[in-house]
Amino acid sequence: MSDIATAVEDGTGAVSGSPSQGGHLRADGVVRRIGGRVVLDGVTLAPHPGETVGLLGPNGSGKSTLLRLLAGVLGPTAGRVTFDGDPLPRVGRRAVARRVAVVQQESHTQTEMSVRDVVGLGRIPHRRAWTPVTPDDRRAVDTALERTGLADRAGQSWHTLSGGERQRVQIARALAQEPGELLLDEPTNHLDIQYQLDLLELAVSLPVTTVIALHDLNLAAMYCDRLVVLRDGRAVAEGTPGQVLTPALIRDVYGVRAEVTGEGDRPVVRFLRRGDPEI
Repeated sequence: MSDIATAVEDGTGAVSGSPSQGGHLRADGVVRRIGGRVVLDGVTLAPHPGETVGLLGPNGSGKSTLLRLLAGVLGPTAGRVTFDGDPLPRVGRRAVARRVAVVQQESHTQTEMSVRDVVGLGRIPHRRAWTPVTPDDRRAVDTALERTGLADRAGQSWHTLSGGERQRVQIARALAQEPGELLLDEPTNHLDIQYQLDLLELAVSLPVTTVIALHDLNLAAMYCDRLVVLRDGRAVAEGTPGQVLTPALIRDVYGVRAEVTGEGDRPVVRFLRRGDPEI
């Protein structure tokens, strides 16, 4: 099929685990090497139930790799990723897909599909091959369409949608999985600001634990409860946006000067040009 469908099976059709609705996903000291290069180096991430954690860092810092480890798409070279304390391989890929949903940066398909068809892909982990759609499947899809404001687009072709609308469909597809954990890999890339804000408003309103990789520091400050900053595969800062987003950290991690204003844990970052004086 296409890379729209992120649900995976364990190859046997057997369900080798059944994470509960209150499951907890975490990474402990994970290392990932690719071709001799260390992409992640001892990163620990333990989202609290219901919170939104933002992953920040320059390109190549390891954000997408960490999300793939959390999703079970990749395995760590060292360390471990667990769900309810069990390593992901023991839980089983199909069971993980029932509880962990992934929204990628962009999704494509050459197949003619309706919005409802795409959202229905989220039910794959809950069904065995060639089994008919159940009332529970239809209910989950209808609920996801309603929650994302897409009920009136259900019969529309996927190919006729704008980029922002496609990302909203992707979130609906993820919701149809009925996950406890939602992983988003730079979902606002290439979107107009209205769609960026709408998408993040939607994501943080969902009753799930969310981990989201972002480039925009101000969007991260606006929408995330906690931030983890990666640089060269290592976690170099963690805390609330107000604790993490300091001029010193932005200079050290991104190599640019910035002013940080605002009170509390929703700071505002203003980048400085080379000739601008610092206040």
